[in-house]
Amino acid sequence: PFNPATIISYSLPKYTKVTIKVYDLLGRLVKQLVSENQSPGNYTVTFEGQNFASGVYFYTIETPEFIQSRKMVLLK
Repeated sequence: PFNPATIISYSLPKYTKVTIKVYDLLGRLVKQLVSENQSPGNYTVTFEGQNFASGVYFYTIETPEFIQSRKMVLLK
């Protein structure tokens, strides 16, 4: 659970295109956090939830070779 923000951390083994999107429980896109080419290394991105309703959200990290989704809970 988080309020009002949470940090998403990820690592890249090589230079690649990265997209991180946040979806609501119904699968609607609510925010795109990252959409760019990035070099190898460790990264963090902050999702600010103060303008969103309390509830369950999912974020997806996507590269050409990898996709991962995780659940987040926004509590106000």
